[in-house]
Amino acid sequence: MYDICTIGHITLDKVVTTQSVNFMPGGTSFYFSKAIQKFDVDYRLITALAAAELPIVEQLQKEGIEITTLPSEHTVFFENIYSQNQDHREQNVLYKADPFTKEVALLPNIDAQIYHLGPLLSDDISVELLKALAKKGMVSLDIQGFLRFVKNQKVHYTDWVDKDEALAHVSILKANEYEMEVITGQKEIRAGALYLAEMGVKEVIITLGSKGSVIYTEGNFYEIPAFKPKQVVDATGCGDTYMAGYLLKKIKGGNPQEAGEFGAAMATIKIQSSGPFSGDLQQVEHILNSTSHEKIFPWEELASPVSQS
Repeated sequence: MYDICTIGHITLDKVVTTQSVNFMPGGTSFYFSKAIQKFDVDYRLITALAAAELPIVEQLQKEGIEITTLPSEHTVFFENIYSQNQDHREQNVLYKADPFTKEVALLPNIDAQIYHLGPLLSDDISVELLKALAKKGMVSLDIQGFLRFVKNQKVHYTDWVDKDEALAHVSILKANEYEMEVITGQKEIRAGALYLAEMGVKEVIITLGSKGSVIYTEGNFYEIPAFKPKQVVDATGCGDTYMAGYLLKKIKGGNPQEAGEFGAAMATIKIQSSGPFSGDLQQVEHILNSTSHEKIFPWEELASPVSQS
């Protein structure tokens, strides 16, 4: 029995910032796996990519990550273009990989307490697979991929047509504020979180980039500050790093406030350098306990502040 099992494609990424152009592996499954690998957790990754990219998997295995690799005709190829404001990006998709179907739930040796799903595009993970996994453990979902469709290689956002059927089987859902608005039709954070909870989600996490995050669960809102980084280098994978920290702390018994702040501290370390998270527990604890990192609280930054319940 694993603590956490992630299911999602590893991508080939071209990351364009105002400072550099870099080519690297990416995707939720990659950034999440790299972030969690140095911590004490029983973890497995299930991914799918073309044979030409198998060296990426082999390198992750050398680093101690247990991986089940499924064949795919292509590997997902993303181009992420960031302006000076790294809360926002333009995305292009040149190739798509084969989807994960219900049969993945029948694979041997993938039993886990939490299944973290990281779809990158709307047809990456079937609803049947999501429902099958919910019968085996808790489902954690980064919703971004289910809202993305590709037209002329450009990524566009649209509502998730299967949300009524699927969200009742999701225990933990993470969305940024724009994704929340797309799926709920709500601009205000509290209203969006309540909407998702009413759909059946037990823990709703709304990330607000440099403004922190908000968690809603069991009738309570938790205000999670962002820790201001010393420098902003590369925001790619920050949401995945946040979720790695959140689920890691949750598995260890942390409450939503503790889990959210742990994830936020990991995201701060990640954004200060290019590529995936490369920190450790000591660095995370330093940020959590330091007075030198300014805390930015969501309610102070939002246009319409709301009080905690």
